[in-house]
Amino acid sequence: MPDVSAHAPSAEDPTALAPLARYTTLALGGPADRLVTASTADELTEAVRDAGRRGERILLLSGGSNVVIGDDGFPGTVILVRSTGFQVIAEEPAAVGHPATVTIRVEAGEPWDDLVAATVAAGWSGVECLSGIPGAAGATPIQNVGAYGQEIAETVQAVHVHDRLTDERYALPAADCRFAYRDSLFKRNDRYLVLAVDFRLARSELSTPVRYAELARSLGVAVGDRVPLADARAAVLRLRAGKGMVLDATDPDTRSVGSFFTNPVLDAAAARRFHARVAVAGTGEPATWPVAGGDAVKVSAAWLIDKAGYGKGYPDGDAPVAISSKHTLALTHRGGGSTAALLDLAGTIRDGVRDRFGVALHPEPVLVNCSFD
Repeated sequence: MPDVSAHAPSAEDPTALAPLARYTTLALGGPADRLVTASTADELTEAVRDAGRRGERILLLSGGSNVVIGDDGFPGTVILVRSTGFQVIAEEPAAVGHPATVTIRVEAGEPWDDLVAATVAAGWSGVECLSGIPGAAGATPIQNVGAYGQEIAETVQAVHVHDRLTDERYALPAADCRFAYRDSLFKRNDRYLVLAVDFRLARSELSTPVRYAELARSLGVAVGDRVPLADARAAVLRLRAGKGMVLDATDPDTRSVGSFFTNPVLDAAAARRFHARVAVAGTGEPATWPVAGGDAVKVSAAWLIDKAGYGKGYPDGDAPVAISSKHTLALTHRGGGSTAALLDLAGTIRDGVRDRFGVALHPEPVLVNCSFD
């Protein structure tokens, strides 16, 4: 692990407390009661302990890319996770049917895309299709981040945590993290403070087999083919940029939390009812994918939103919050807006999809001191 300094976490300048919008990719959110920066795992642990002794609520913020903070801000202590760095902790040689691997330990605050770029440059395969995702490494297992056919759960070996209930530090193996589609043990559970994550990656100049049809088309290969790591990363970055999913200060479409809704998963009975509604609506064949291990199907939330009448750029005009002009699944803040307005838009879309197709949409980002129920 990197050297850890012994000094306590530092409180931010009080004049900089409001608003928390400056720490989120949506550029929305009111002030916190107190703001603290933690630059190491020890500082992060001590900041949480200190807030606990004070009886304060705690919000951890790293990249701020998957959080929607209410206009009233956060009534407690916000801890900015700024611990960075990674190191190789284990290497395994190739064996029959298995490539050589490297295991790296990554500090919670390490910028995720910087890490992906470093793995691609080093010839380590396994997260190249997760390029361009904003935020920090420590947040990725919480959401079980996934994109373009790869998921964090496939490479995580362990998550190092501080257990706020027992005041202990230990490592949770991946099998104990309860990874599921965009979900994990850590989501909606403040018991565990993520300090670092161990990833096992293959030593290979080639990507994992390309699983996502859109990515395969972009690369000019068949699904299942492998391509040079740098090619996979470049293609993913192009695709994400075309959808406004790569942060760009000059592009309001990137002022979002990425996909606002998860793709609904329907069991066999719900899928039959859905297809019956689609036939009546006359909207054409929906975009769906089978879910491994059963009869359930995953439905494209972007397709649902579009066919329910909420297309790219909705609502037209100069509304401060709107659906991205590049991707139906992203809700964007064009400037001068509010969290309340964003959630009003989200609620309108959710209700419209439910009324048209009988399918419930659920938000992907964490909602802090706000809701659209």
